[in-house]
Amino acid sequence: MQRSNSNRSGKKPTSNSKFNRESKPPRKTAAPKKVAPAPKSNPDEIRLNRYIANSGICSRRDADIYIRSGNVKVNGEVITEMGYKVKPGDIVNFDGTEVSPEKKEYYLINKPKNFTTSGDDSANSRNVMELLKGVTRAKLQPVGRMDKNTTGLLLLTNDSDMILKFSKPQPKATKIYQVSLDRNLKYEDLESIAKGITLEGHRVNVDEISYIENQPKTEIGIQLRTANVKVVRALFEALKYDVLKVDRVSFAGLTKKNLPRGFFRPLTEQEIINLKNI
Repeated sequence: MQRSNSNRSGKKPTSNSKFNRESKPPRKTAAPKKVAPAPKSNPDEIRLNRYIANSGICSRRDADIYIRSGNVKVNGEVITEMGYKVKPGDIVNFDGTEVSPEKKEYYLINKPKNFTTSGDDSANSRNVMELLKGVTRAKLQPVGRMDKNTTGLLLLTNDSDMILKFSKPQPKATKIYQVSLDRNLKYEDLESIAKGITLEGHRVNVDEISYIENQPKTEIGIQLRTANVKVVRALFEALKYDVLKVDRVSFAGLTKKNLPRGFFRPLTEQEIINLKNI
């Protein structure tokens, strides 16, 4: 039988290295390290820039600039750390003013009759806040008071500074009313109101008063700055007229355009800026 000549040299055949490697002991792997659990975040804590933004003062980006500049204090200490979190009960001072985290909200409403701004609801009236029920959780307040018989524009907000501001006569914060009387307003009485009338020892001046074009002379337009709606009725009642209706058609530049009776809308950013600059 013929032998194979593959091993004529006498050398041992080279084995495949895959099967000829010396077995090595397995490497020792390091024992897994225990990782400390990440601290749980407190849901009641809020980042400082967001806290400031929620107060309605400025955006988060602008708040970061103020924080880096050292213009923000928490509990009396200047905070420049980005990402600092405010805890419940902390007092935040922004550029010299204490701020609240509640976002400022502003709504303009065309108030219908038989709704009141006071808390004294009766069987014949309801609170104006019912018209915004379920819209917001903010604690809104009316800017100025309106009795149940007065209709028209009313501003509601949780901005205490704005409420205080418009509770006083403002040089540029004029209000325009349409007044309906029981009889035609005499021209001489119109002139008397235009010149100013003294009510309970106080002189009441109006910016403008006129008959409303293309309507009976029982319909009067009057513009003045007082924050007290009752003054409007008192001006005509002092001259022995019965006031049937008072409707506020303009408030500090805001109008009833596209706002039917009983409806409301949030103010635009520009409108808010305009009110703050008055």
